[in-house]
Amino acid sequence: MNWLRRFVPGRAARFSLASDLTVVGALLVWATPKLSWHTAWITAFAVLMCLGVWVVTSSTIRHYSPHAERSAPEDAVLGALLILSVASVLLPFSWWHVLHAAVPLPLRFVEFAMPVVLLLRLVLFAPLQAREREPDRVLVIGTGPLGRLTGEDIARRRKQRQRVHGYLSFAGDPVPNSLKPLHLGSVADLEMCLRMLHVNEVYIAGNALLQGEAVQAATKVCETFGIPFALPAYSVNLHRAQPVDRRTVSDGYLHFTSVKAQPRARVLKRMLDVVASASALWVLAPLLSVVTVLVKLTSPGPAFFRQLRVGQHGRLFHILKFRSMVPGAEGLQKALEEHNEQSGPVFKMRHDPRITPLGRLLRKFSIDELPQLVNVLRGDMTLVGPRPPVPKEVAQYEPWQLRRLSVVPGLTCIWQVSGRNEIAFKDWMFLDLRYIDHWSLGQDLSLLLKTVPTVVAGRGH
Repeated sequence: MNWLRRFVPGRAARFSLASDLTVVGALLVWATPKLSWHTAWITAFAVLMCLGVWVVTSSTIRHYSPHAERSAPEDAVLGALLILSVASVLLPFSWWHVLHAAVPLPLRFVEFAMPVVLLLRLVLFAPLQAREREPDRVLVIGTGPLGRLTGEDIARRRKQRQRVHGYLSFAGDPVPNSLKPLHLGSVADLEMCLRMLHVNEVYIAGNALLQGEAVQAATKVCETFGIPFALPAYSVNLHRAQPVDRRTVSDGYLHFTSVKAQPRARVLKRMLDVVASASALWVLAPLLSVVTVLVKLTSPGPAFFRQLRVGQHGRLFHILKFRSMVPGAEGLQKALEEHNEQSGPVFKMRHDPRITPLGRLLRKFSIDELPQLVNVLRGDMTLVGPRPPVPKEVAQYEPWQLRRLSVVPGLTCIWQVSGRNEIAFKDWMFLDLRYIDHWSLGQDLSLLLKTVPTVVAGRGH
């Protein structure tokens, strides 16, 4: 049962999977015309194949993961993709004219499955799974009365899905016994904490009049790192006066971020990611299959390479690539460090002896990166954004360079279309920060269009 818990962690996820399989199976059988004894096994085989595709596809995109925070439009699009993937399996059966009458028609299945499955997902299962999702990690600066009350308030507001990960104290702040297990040090340790921990937001529970210098220093660190932070909305006692818009200070704090909010544009960006990556995987399936076989035939080891990378706000995830190096290549890097041709913490070597002959071709045209379309579908990455670094590189970043982790990493960005390995490391970082500061959907589309000729020409390797 361990494999089931890994695939669908949480009771709500398992309930959702069981319900979806039941509904899909029932709709497949219901959509089938009247059966006879010699055609029933064909329908049974088609149903089993469709259910298998549903399980594999939903596992690949982590559809039932309680850790994936998705908007309703994203949930709907992913659900629609699952239904269409099942319908695609029905195509060869429906075109087989001898059995055409005994096998569910794809269009008929989609017509009935789409509203039923999506309605169940959006109305029932998504809210249930949201309750089991791991809450965002919050760091509170201040162990005085305001800091303690802030932590207690966050613990009560369960709908906001936040959890206090630790406390830092201002100079002179007492540290109550109740907070000592989560006490991580003083406000001077903020930079170290943000380097070491995956934190979604920092609450600066200080008095700007009494602790102004320390509060200002903390906000500067958060801005440098690109971490969202919150400041107390009130520095004086109010009796009759009320804020014009209570929603902006619903928790008594004003929230700030170094990245433009643009919620509607962000939703559209995610929709573009899901639709484009799913379509690309579908169209490129023959190429991906051929490359998988070639990698296996031309060198020992697995066809795919999984590597730990750092995502938004320091969250770790595994990136997926075609293996382009010999097995155990990461362990051989130390012996080649003196041949590094790139400045900064990144290792780049034009004639790296660890790369296989096929791998060199795959890298030249960025074919080895195509499996990362799965990471895009899952939400670990986006189509356009700063490339995800490895943890040991991030450990060597200067503070200002860490701000590139304030957004979701991507497949391509300004660096990819500007020369890639020919660009110095600091210039690369500045290009990523320029992208973050001036982000727009139009810029994303422009970079995607520029990436295609760059990849086809194999420039920058």
